[in-house]
Amino acid sequence: MFFGLVVPILLLSLTRPGLVRGQSSPQDAFMIQYFERRLTQLEERLNQCEQGAATMTQRFYDLTSDFRSQLSTLNVVRSEVRTQMESMSSRVDRVEGELEYLENKIPAPQNIEIEEALLEQQVLDAELEQLQKKAKLKLHNDCSTALSAVKSLKIVKKEGDTHGSWFRDPSSGSSKLYFLSGLRNDTLLEYTSVKSFTEGSSKHSPKEVKLPSYWQGTGHMVYKGFLFYHKADTPNQIVKVRLLNGTQADTMLLSGAGRLPAYSLNPNTYIDLAVDELGLWVIHADPDYAGNLVITKLDPDTLAVEHTWDTLCRSRGAEGAFLICGTLYVVYNTRYGGRSSVQCLYDIHDTIHSEESPVLFFPKRYTSHSSLHYHSQDKQLYAWDDGYQTIYKVETRRKDQI
Repeated sequence: MFFGLVVPILLLSLTRPGLVRGQSSPQDAFMIQYFERRLTQLEERLNQCEQGAATMTQRFYDLTSDFRSQLSTLNVVRSEVRTQMESMSSRVDRVEGELEYLENKIPAPQNIEIEEALLEQQVLDAELEQLQKKAKLKLHNDCSTALSAVKSLKIVKKEGDTHGSWFRDPSSGSSKLYFLSGLRNDTLLEYTSVKSFTEGSSKHSPKEVKLPSYWQGTGHMVYKGFLFYHKADTPNQIVKVRLLNGTQADTMLLSGAGRLPAYSLNPNTYIDLAVDELGLWVIHADPDYAGNLVITKLDPDTLAVEHTWDTLCRSRGAEGAFLICGTLYVVYNTRYGGRSSVQCLYDIHDTIHSEESPVLFFPKRYTSHSSLHYHSQDKQLYAWDDGYQTIYKVETRRKDQI
């Protein structure tokens, strides 16, 4: 209050210098000095306030930046958690399906006071039935053979793109050869035999089959007169096509597939179909199991899932795989191209084990395979080797001799 009254008087005195000179006294000089000191102190406080405001502004900016960074990290974590929850939900659905199957197979007790021995027997019977479902998966003939060596190499031809698939239908006994070139296409070539494919003359021109949709990767297979392939632009859809007229017969979604390439050295193949003595299989990699390979047995008529096995064979460093009598053989290589070798296997019958089996090398040819398809009747592997169509002769023995 006092300061508010004095300042106008001081200003008035400064505007009237004659009056100040005429009536100046030591007391006036003292007051002027006092006001000057006060003004100086006010200026210092204002400077401190400005510095404090600038510091607080900077701290608020830093805090906002840190909050935005934490929010971005939280969004990433939330996305990862959501992905894991979706994957877990898929796993839970599969487990619930298996539990429901077991519940249907275990007869419901009619009497609450059922004898303990009878209850134990029912549980044992249900477990035995489930184990038999996983382990038998055999044809009418005995399927107890396993791969012992990859013996010989034959380069048939170099045709088409660097990546592709070629194979024969092992179920029909026909000599027809099927040729699918590239990582994405909708045309299949059907040759009457390997010889007609090798000659390639106008006399043996192939039959073109236009497919109802494009394929993706190189994991296709022909079985019982139908082509099975991964439909392009879908994560996990498998299409079944009639080769007689090129029409779609059926389709299904393979749970858990499509999130990771089946083999890291073939990054465009997410679903790899295979056929052995037991029937139709699907191979894919699962990130929920450290990227290891998963094999699924399909009913070729209905595309229903018969059973799924999680293996310990890693997809990293792999270029392909095939099955013989229910045993998965995974082929590894280097990303620069080297000598291919089978370094991991998984037997659904649990009679042979990967850690007890030696590494099986392919005949020396330092390239990389984009596809490998086993023909159970000929005991041959039809390989697409850096643009070359190659046949490997394999040697098998009884599993108890491996």
